[in-house]
Amino acid sequence: MPENTYVFLTDSDSDLPYDVADARGIPVIKMPYMLNGEEYYDENGREGEAAQKAFFDKMRAGAVPVTACLSKHNYLEFFEPYLQMGKDILFVAFSSQMSATLQYAAEAREELLAQYPGRRIEMVDTLSISAPMTLLVVAAHDLYLQGKSLDEVRQWVLDNRMRAHAVLTVDSLTYLKRGGRLSPTSAFFGTMLDLKPIIVMGKSGKMDAADKVQGRKKAIRALVERTADLIEDPAGQTLIIMHADAPEDAQRLAEMLRARIPELKNIRIVMVGPVIGAHCGPGTLASAFMGKPRQV
Repeated sequence: MPENTYVFLTDSDSDLPYDVADARGIPVIKMPYMLNGEEYYDENGREGEAAQKAFFDKMRAGAVPVTACLSKHNYLEFFEPYLQMGKDILFVAFSSQMSATLQYAAEAREELLAQYPGRRIEMVDTLSISAPMTLLVVAAHDLYLQGKSLDEVRQWVLDNRMRAHAVLTVDSLTYLKRGGRLSPTSAFFGTMLDLKPIIVMGKSGKMDAADKVQGRKKAIRALVERTADLIEDPAGQTLIIMHADAPEDAQRLAEMLRARIPELKNIRIVMVGPVIGAHCGPGTLASAFMGKPRQV
């Protein structure tokens, strides 16, 4: 098979596990966050499970991590070495509807194309983040490894991005309130009533509230039922369970999904990264899979 004339790149907001990225040789630009006054970059689990758990323990103890956009300079440094090698670039990016980061990537693209007029830099917006984006990245990279052209791989992502789902619930409303996604009044009464939101990856590329139930057990059952309703070809895909330091609930969710969807053979359980975890908080639990086109 001839060598690809372009490189396949992505970002760490995909929550693409570092071992998968390493095995496939996918370069990943790392997103920053601040914790207790120090800046870190999302390593997608490379630091180990103990360090991942420690991050959420700090949040439980009152630490408030803050996320930030990468600058145009960061993207210039990420993209340019491949252009210098004479390669074109396909950058598979997290949802433009959840951050201004992609705009800075676009500015870097324009500057670099002026310097390297014979090259191409194509950015494809997955309208996803975290595990549903992982599913798109891995499937698109399979095509890349098969020698498909830049345009073919880019079009596949555009054609299939509405089929990448996340259905999730959070354990505490504190972090949704802190991020401005829930009013203080709603958070107060929701906490008093033990209400748990059911949140989905929406058509717009944002996380949208789809329902609310009372109690954690009902919330997990709701994840199972929504997954069963939306998933397609369960036997032919890997479903990802993401959790923010809730391993027992993640295992319980996996067992319930296997019982509810007997054809489902492959489930991977992964811990949420710090950038995503900063917004959803400890105890978040999600099911991510490929299925029917998003309706919400």
